[in-house]
Amino acid sequence: MRRRIALFFLIAGYAAAASAAGDDWPTSIALGGVQAGVKGLFQYDLNDFGDDRLPDGSHRFEDARTLRRKEVDLYLRKDDLLEIQAGYDFQPRTWLDNYVALNTGAGRFRLGQFKTQVGWEDGNTGSGATTFLERSLPEQAVHEGRRVGLEWSYAAIPHWLLQLAYFGRHDLNDDAAGATSSARAVYTPVLRKGEVLHLGLTASRENRDDRTGRVRARPEVNLTDIRLVDTGNLKGVDRILREGLEAGWLHGPLLLQGEYLSLRARRWSAPDFTGAGYYVSASWLLTGESRSYRNSGFGNPAPARGWGAFELAARYAALDLNDAGVQGGRERDATLGLNWYLGAHFKLQANYIRVFSSRGTLRLDPHVYALRAQLAF
Repeated sequence: MRRRIALFFLIAGYAAAASAAGDDWPTSIALGGVQAGVKGLFQYDLNDFGDDRLPDGSHRFEDARTLRRKEVDLYLRKDDLLEIQAGYDFQPRTWLDNYVALNTGAGRFRLGQFKTQVGWEDGNTGSGATTFLERSLPEQAVHEGRRVGLEWSYAAIPHWLLQLAYFGRHDLNDDAAGATSSARAVYTPVLRKGEVLHLGLTASRENRDDRTGRVRARPEVNLTDIRLVDTGNLKGVDRILREGLEAGWLHGPLLLQGEYLSLRARRWSAPDFTGAGYYVSASWLLTGESRSYRNSGFGNPAPARGWGAFELAARYAALDLNDAGVQGGRERDATLGLNWYLGAHFKLQANYIRVFSSRGTLRLDPHVYALRAQLAF
């Protein structure tokens, strides 16, 4: 563990030195109203587990350190009219957002692969702008991921954002198994720099071609395949209904955020299964900056000082997957976080996660120490 922490802070020192060189990196060119460029996101994570001993004396988790993401995105934009994006993650070897978007007087139309709408923390917060290392328990369990489809967004009504989408039966990673239709409405009665009140409602319906479903979540870190809550394969699933409620308040350096998510699997051969959960979080920028708000999601702050910005954060998340004879388990995670933003491109994160879980007769309450060094451009 000491070597891992030493490596982490070696990367941190390099990031601090590089950030002093400035934030103006030449990653794009502009000619005649057309901008073309490349975006990258690289994250190196350390996960250390404790209090995870099973009744037979073995440990449930293994400590790990590796790259979490190696994302590269190419983009082309024409004024505010047209956007083309192609992205790939070389770490898990998976296609990311790949789409063509067109802005018209009737709204924004987007065709291709992108994230589905139910799940604010996952669908509308960039992977490099998350307050904590990973999304919360209910986000992991309910969010459908990326799908290929067509989306319409309309933001011409003051303080409102309306979205409708239809996703087909396939995606670029050959992961999808059914068509999905979804809707989202966001109301921002307060919307100005450093002061935002966000209220949202989402819903979707997925028709399952393979008549199966599975709901599960990691303990809010990603360098493990172990899930302490997991329904296993649900048989006879005709469709899956997802719903979400979103609320966030940004007031200068303070950000309060929460979400409730539920999933109902309609089954023709067994009682319907319902899983649900929520999270609440708070973060405070100790150095006084405020987070940005764009495209109905909160982004990273811009440090006001050469040595960066510091942020304290806390989150409580709960997920219940016991229903209709399915013993998927219950889990509650409490997380404390510290973030250090070094300019526009580097971020260092530390999370302590205390997990409380039960599934059937097994109770396990591990704790996790997690570190991340991030480069984004």
